[in-house]
Amino acid sequence: MQHAGPRSLAPTLWVVERPFKLPIVRAEVGTRMTIIRLNDGNLFLHSPVKLDSELKRALNALGPVGAVVAPNRAHHLFVRDYIESYPQARSYGAPGLPEKRPDLRLDATLGDEAPREWQGVIEQQLFRGAPALNEVVFFHPSSRTVLFTDLIFNLPAEKSADAPMFFWLLGAPGHFGPHRLVRARAIRDRTAARRSVDTILRWDFDRVIMSHGDVLETGGREHIASAFAFL
Repeated sequence: MQHAGPRSLAPTLWVVERPFKLPIVRAEVGTRMTIIRLNDGNLFLHSPVKLDSELKRALNALGPVGAVVAPNRAHHLFVRDYIESYPQARSYGAPGLPEKRPDLRLDATLGDEAPREWQGVIEQQLFRGAPALNEVVFFHPSSRTVLFTDLIFNLPAEKSADAPMFFWLLGAPGHFGPHRLVRARAIRDRTAARRSVDTILRWDFDRVIMSHGDVLETGGREHIASAFAFL
């Protein structure tokens, strides 16, 4: 089955989108990898999707892979293939992921400070108060884009038809922001989470990319402020 290649959103920013069904419930939520070309020409890969020969060719055409990033404790399923396929790349995982996946060769753990590979090109912030995810949010100033993974969903309303009961419980389709389980279960410390949101809102962004749902091309700061107003 042939998949679409990287889709350009800005001069050094691409996304790769693939189908993805959640385990057990089998609900189709899709998934997305974001690619940023760094100043040295190397590629930063955020939340890798399944790697196949088509995608390898497309990535090789964009540049050498320099960084493979698993941005939270849940998005790690396809990381091993990238680590093995691009031994020259450094691999990064969210706090807690090395303990969850000791089989993965992760070179460093992500935090608030950008590693030297993307320092000055991408900023980042560990979203605190949600230890089940320990998601690291990234900001690409040159394209005014923030990268979320699971803290924000933006599934179209018609997705509800795929798994009506599950999506009703989740409250995600047709709603931009953290879904019901994130609000009620994942976020444990609302004060810490609020501080993280305030830090993110100090970034000058317009576009929001997330792993599940439609990219929000404009109005990002206002949407994020509204989405986390419950904190």
